[in-house]
Amino acid sequence: MLSRLFGFKKKDADDTAHAGDTEKYGNWSFIGTDMHSHLVPGVDDGAQTVEDSIQLIEQLRGMGYRNIITTPHIKFDHYPNNPATINAGLHTLQQALHERNIDMPVKAAAEYYIDDHFMQVLENEPLLTITDNQVLVEISFMFEPVRFGEILFKIQTKGYKPILAHPERYAYYHGNIEAYRELKERGCYLQLNTIALTGYYGRSVKLAAEDLLANGLYDYCGTDMHHIRHAEALRKVMQSSIMPTLQRYPFLNSKLELV
Repeated sequence: MLSRLFGFKKKDADDTAHAGDTEKYGNWSFIGTDMHSHLVPGVDDGAQTVEDSIQLIEQLRGMGYRNIITTPHIKFDHYPNNPATINAGLHTLQQALHERNIDMPVKAAAEYYIDDHFMQVLENEPLLTITDNQVLVEISFMFEPVRFGEILFKIQTKGYKPILAHPERYAYYHGNIEAYRELKERGCYLQLNTIALTGYYGRSVKLAAEDLLANGLYDYCGTDMHHIRHAEALRKVMQSSIMPTLQRYPFLNSKLELV
């Protein structure tokens, strides 16, 4: 399927260049804006210090990214963030970038975990959005939320457009392309974790990502950058002959602008 849609063969995802040929297929400048990462220092399981954040941002800039919309977790039982904690950390990060003369625009949204707390926030508070009314959400890796279709509908009745983070990582959807199509039909954007294509999360996730890509079901791609190992995996994608496929794919990232 990928070979028909985008001129890609599945084995190409494992076909990496020789050592040292780190940009055989170009860099990530065609994406422009990364819209999923964890770079606000000390608020979740991503960058823990400002220096961590700076290191990862420098990595992204070196790979061709021009803007970053970073998305700290809001997951009440683990990372009980809110706009105040996120924006305070963002301000600290932006000050550090300014002091170091690093020209990389960074804004913050959030990655909301869908649970009872999220539903309360949705009902009572404005959400942090990627752009306009688009909000990044994630769900359990173990099981689909009960009445997930109704939840997606509720998000939309509140005026938001959900972007489901890393759908390839939800094992209960694997092998069921119609389930992904149904999510799209219910008004949900789908976001690829780019390094899934390297096998970083395992073979089954890699195959699911290839299937979604082949069927044209992704809307966005993101790094989901947490630490330097993710940066290394992202460079591995740059060495793979899947890059031309990604460069031809109509991701919406290029439409994201930071103001």
